[in-house]
Amino acid sequence: MNLLETITERMVAKPLPLVAITVAAVPCPDTPVILTLHWHGFIEEKIIELEEAETVAYTPIPSSALQVNHRWSDIATLDRAAMEAGWELGAWDVARAERAGCARPGAQSREALECLQAFGSFPYGLNDVQAVVAEAPDVGDLVNLAARRGYLMWMFRPVYRGIWAEFADDATLGPNGTRTPPCPLESAPPVGLGKTIYRFGIPGSSPLIN
Repeated sequence: MNLLETITERMVAKPLPLVAITVAAVPCPDTPVILTLHWHGFIEEKIIELEEAETVAYTPIPSSALQVNHRWSDIATLDRAAMEAGWELGAWDVARAERAGCARPGAQSREALECLQAFGSFPYGLNDVQAVVAEAPDVGDLVNLAARRGYLMWMFRPVYRGIWAEFADDATLGPNGTRTPPCPLESAPPVGLGKTIYRFGIPGSSPLIN
């Protein structure tokens, strides 16, 4: 599975800075994966569609949720795909969260909302503005399956083409905020429920760096 290729294609098609990238999947081999790119930027709202018209409001640009239909056989395959993407795009780390299904006795209401958000199916936005534009025909089935079986989510913040470029203090990055493949870290086995963090970055001011 090559998530980086899909991410790069979308970066070219939509040249905006990124805040974060998330990947969500249910623990069932060969099911689709939802890749969400969270953009930074605003749409200028005008009363009249004229270039010289005054802007009356700024609307956040919706995130882009994409369905990836690549085949995969185990969690390690998804892990490596997320890690490779995060590594090459200059992320400080990649965080993997393993979450229980929300359709269980005693589950809190926020868990259902978090599940929808993870799969790019956020039900509403701020002031009725759409929060996510989804190109994911099977997202309803995936959310229902995740509610019963649980799900995994990966998150990282890219330095390359991201808003973090000017703040990055990372000795492992090249001049343009990327790293040379492959990612040197190995995938860790699932822990059941919880979070695993793969740290890539090393502070540029670290005394261990010459």
